Amino acid sequence: MIKKHPRIVDLSETEPNTRRGGDIRAMLTPATAGSTSGFMGLAIIQPGERIGEHYHPYSEEFVYVVNGKLEVDLDDEAFALQPEQGLLIPINMRHRFRNVGDTEARMVFHLGPLAPRPSLGHVDTEETDDAVSGRAMATAGADRSAPDNGRPSERSGAIK
Repeated sequence: MIKKHPRIVDLSETEPNTRRGGDIRAMLTPATAGSTSGFMGLAIIQPGERIGEHYHPYSEEFVYVVNGKLEVDLDDEAFALQPEQGLLIPINMRHRFRNVGDTEARMVFHLGPLAPRPSLGHVDTEETDDAVSGRAMATAGADRSAPDNGRPSERSGAIK
């Protein structure tokens, strides 16, 4: 029997990802921690920023707001989210997050189960300003055959 070992990942060990808006940090993933049933991370969203609309065809998403004032659109219906509130987003539900407060917002997210292939785990349905302006930098050395807007775009089992 193979013994699994726990893995602690510090936020400072993660790479900022602003491609979909905000600063999304994939922390506990198949690649970083050897997870097999899902992955967890932290989204840091500055006042006025948003995380663009997307959905997950294979995973539920669990969200916990640590601090800040967020608004989430769930299939085009807006809901307020505040610190110490959790949210379950069902499979295939379109969602986007906006920081509507005047301080940084932080939310922990977990998705599970994992998609059968990482490229099927996340589908963008809109582009964010950060994604458009950062595309030139992102394509340098990137896989240019990667799916684009409105198609699966997650590669590592974690939000990228």
